[in-house]
Amino acid sequence: MQPVNTVALIENSPATEFKQAKSEVIVAGKATGVIVSGHVLEAAVQVDDDRYLIFTTDDVIYEEFLTVTLISLNDGVLESLHLGNEYSSGVFEKLSTSHESVHFHFIGDAVWTIKVADSPRLRLPFFSDPRGVKRTSGLKTYMTIMAEPIPAPPNNGNALRYWYTLKYTNKI
Repeated sequence: MQPVNTVALIENSPATEFKQAKSEVIVAGKATGVIVSGHVLEAAVQVDDDRYLIFTTDDVIYEEFLTVTLISLNDGVLESLHLGNEYSSGVFEKLSTSHESVHFHFIGDAVWTIKVADSPRLRLPFFSDPRGVKRTSGLKTYMTIMAEPIPAPPNNGNALRYWYTLKYTNKI
């Protein structure tokens, strides 16, 4: 997986009081015909030659939700999930990737990790996702999402040094 800068969004329908904006995904300057929820493209990650993870928000102050959509250029939207809660705001930042996963910060003191499978896997509704994750019900999923809390600094007078070390070694 790798972040890409060749993906853009063109808004098809604006957000209303009751639904998110809808936007078409553009890859390398070409329309794909794939419509995703969201108005602001926060990031795009190429999973393989055909699939992309699209991270979008609606730019709503005090109630920002992150929508993560797995798309296929051939098959359209494969899966979508929402991260956030009412009356909470988050800032999408510190995106990093590895061969099989994507890591980022959004809401809470946690590092969020998404792994994408080649084919759908079994998912147990109500037990599989961390708190704050919403998705349509179903027994199969391509995306597995996890949240790992960032360790709290020790409370012995060395908190500033601890924070400084974490910040400048890119661990927060």
